[in-house]
Amino acid sequence: MSQRVHQQSAYLLHQRPFRDSSQILDVLSVDHGKLSLVARGSRSAKSRLAGLLRPFQPLKVSWSLRSDLGTLTGAEIDGRLQTLVGDTLMAGYYVNELLLNLLHRHDPQPEVFAAYEQTLAAMARGHDVAACLRHFELELLRLLGYALNLQTDAVSDAAIDPQRHYEFRPAQGAVPVHRETGGGVFRGAELLAIGEERFDDDEVLREAGRLLRQVIHHHLDGRELKTRKVLKDLHRGRLGAPPNE
Repeated sequence: MSQRVHQQSAYLLHQRPFRDSSQILDVLSVDHGKLSLVARGSRSAKSRLAGLLRPFQPLKVSWSLRSDLGTLTGAEIDGRLQTLVGDTLMAGYYVNELLLNLLHRHDPQPEVFAAYEQTLAAMARGHDVAACLRHFELELLRLLGYALNLQTDAVSDAAIDPQRHYEFRPAQGAVPVHRETGGGVFRGAELLAIGEERFDDDEVLREAGRLLRQVIHHHLDGRELKTRKVLKDLHRGRLGAPPNE
């Protein structure tokens, strides 16, 4: 693997110290997907990169790559910083962590990049945080090939009955059950409403959070996201439980 890339639209997802004054950056790029880059000397007080390398800041980045870990060769601002504060800031970090854990490196995902940008912009404009997250989670799952079938049951392929109850099993889908309660049990009407993304309804929004926590936990293979504990308190009450609990 050897490449040189110039002026690629990207966002910084995560950064961590490397050696004395450098960092390793986890970056989401529009044409090259997720990748890791060494930013040499970027933690130095004299580095011109210090004020640029910020989460939620649109960037143009350049790099050289000869192995799985590349080297940052340039970066510049490419638009206004998406200002996220309070709830939206933690939600932004949650989205970043979700991408870090679900995306494969060097897998071009321009539609994921577009969905990410749209989600940041919507939250920065003050749209409902939980609704933004639910929209993004459903879209991300679809783009990664894990789209939820919320229209037909997994046993007979019959249309979901709004009056029946179903257990949603992430590896299988909606399975009709006779019980009305349980961690994975939903009314058919709720599943249909989630599929239609009717998140202006608080009850649908809460049930979508419950469903998507279960599905995302399955696809994370038991890995726990660090933002979960903070979001537990952040999304209680009207927003329901945290997006990935």
